[in-house]
Amino acid sequence: MKEALLYQPGDDGSVHCRLCSHQCTVKPGRRGICGVRENREGKLYSLVYGKVAAEHIDPVEKKPLFHFLPGSLTYSLSTVGCNFRCLHCQNHTISQVVGSPDEMPHQRRRPADIVAAAEASGCRSISYTYTEPTIFFEFAYDCCQAARQQGLFNIFVSNGYMSREAAEMLVPVLAAINIDIKAFSETFYHKVCGAKLQPVLDNVRFFRAHGVWVEVTTLVIPGMNDSDEELRSIAEFLVACDPDIPWHVSAFRPTYKMLDRPPTPAQRLLSARDLGLAAGLRQVYVGNIYGSGGEDTVCPGCSQVLVRRRGFRVEQNAIRDGCCLSCSLPVAGIWDESGLTASRQLSAE
Repeated sequence: MKEALLYQPGDDGSVHCRLCSHQCTVKPGRRGICGVRENREGKLYSLVYGKVAAEHIDPVEKKPLFHFLPGSLTYSLSTVGCNFRCLHCQNHTISQVVGSPDEMPHQRRRPADIVAAAEASGCRSISYTYTEPTIFFEFAYDCCQAARQQGLFNIFVSNGYMSREAAEMLVPVLAAINIDIKAFSETFYHKVCGAKLQPVLDNVRFFRAHGVWVEVTTLVIPGMNDSDEELRSIAEFLVACDPDIPWHVSAFRPTYKMLDRPPTPAQRLLSARDLGLAAGLRQVYVGNIYGSGGEDTVCPGCSQVLVRRRGFRVEQNAIRDGCCLSCSLPVAGIWDESGLTASRQLSAE
């Protein structure tokens, strides 16, 4: 156990957790919505500090991040727990805590262990992913600090539901974040995720405005969030934030409590990509289907294929010094460490 950050004790022994947008009031002996922060005698504790439930070496494209150090490896980790209750969660076996988190399989790790493993594996970054990293904020934050000291970069793969206080703490230590916009409907967020849409939109704006590289993913679910109107609304929101934000529209596969929905047809993803480009986004990517060319980065000026991908593998990279080799147009993204310097230097001073 570790005493939590971002909470306020109450007069009646309860605590007000300020970590995410749920803003839970937690009574003595109870936990917040995430299932991994508990009030013990008027103090809030993280029950998952250093208890790593998943740990893998991934291509950074798997996060998905297509404009951040393409072709590099990232050290991915998570604990158990989540502040969402998504009916279609692909990682529900670790995200949805029943009983004590200690009863779920995990390995004890220190921040120094994570950094050493990342370095030994040739990774250029550490990704906090698989479940919502905000819920293991104390451990993630300590890992981020340790990673920066060793010249590694930090990535959050997030539902975007952290509080403004948490987001402000993350800005100095994060290089990139992929945020899910799961739909453009408060009804969807309430019924499917147990959350609200607006805090997610606010955090997309906040991180982009504060120099963290942002990409956005939408899992397109037939009959749930796949209308032209809704997809166009997401694209228009992103254009208003920054038309250079890459948008990943990905195929749904039936899972967990949403086995009644069919997989997303490839044509629906391709038409969603067209909607995004027509709205003014410069890069829209198709995920979970292969061979369509929808994973390639194309120069917004001369239309040359700059980064050719197959699945999570980069087969060609024709971007040099952040520019198209063919027409010299700058292409938004963090293509190498010099790009990080240009965006916002994140290594420890």
